[in-house]
Amino acid sequence: MNPDQNYPLPQVFLVDGGQGPQYPAHQPNLVPCWSFPPPQERQRRSRERSGGCMGVRPGTALLVLMLFLLVFAALGFEGFQIYRMQRELKELRQAKPEREAPSTQKQIGFPEAVRKEEESRAAAHVIGRMDGSTVQPLRWNPHDGRGFTSGGVAYIYEDGALQVNETGLYHVYSRVELTFRDCSPESAFLHSVYVRRTGRTAPLKLMEAHRAGFCPQRTRLSWTTESYLGSALQLQKLDRVYVNVSQPGFLRHGSYANFFGLYKI
Repeated sequence: MNPDQNYPLPQVFLVDGGQGPQYPAHQPNLVPCWSFPPPQERQRRSRERSGGCMGVRPGTALLVLMLFLLVFAALGFEGFQIYRMQRELKELRQAKPEREAPSTQKQIGFPEAVRKEEESRAAAHVIGRMDGSTVQPLRWNPHDGRGFTSGGVAYIYEDGALQVNETGLYHVYSRVELTFRDCSPESAFLHSVYVRRTGRTAPLKLMEAHRAGFCPQRTRLSWTTESYLGSALQLQKLDRVYVNVSQPGFLRHGSYANFFGLYKI
């Protein structure tokens, strides 16, 4: 063989007494190859390294599960609160119209409902058109101007009284206006409200006002004065309430100067 030719020399194998072939200690130009463990062994080692199933540790998985349970519990509680509030609102909407029906009718303006309520209320207001007569008790007009009677209250023409048809607490009021033509410091008058009651022979005085000293010191002048009485009084069924004035001839003839009324509280 020519030494100038660059051919790789064949490997030399040594044979030792029937034993297998002996490889040289160093083989040039060979890539090292490492052996891998079987798949099951790799999975077992991977679980050991990760510390749990699917790469999640048991403590972490339990913490995440508890967080999910808390979130679901909070959502369930909020849903229950919303359901309860909706149910209470529905009950209030169903009950509110029944309680507020009368006031709603008044605000909207149902004339029939308002008229029925006014007619059922025990009340009266009468106006005095005085003609200079001296008849006592005073007489009134229940249909003049804003005069009316309702709720079973009746005006008795014979004695100018308002008669109630049920026992209860009433507000009774009266106003009179007098004009003294020759007014002097001695001029005075009484304004009284009485009631005639079944079982009593004499009338019962409810209210009284004594007016004096209303004229100036200059004598013989025309002077007008007034008196108002009003109070809450307990009246019985069939009581007749009326008004007296000690100087009825001096009562002013104006339509709204003198009035008398009552209503049940």
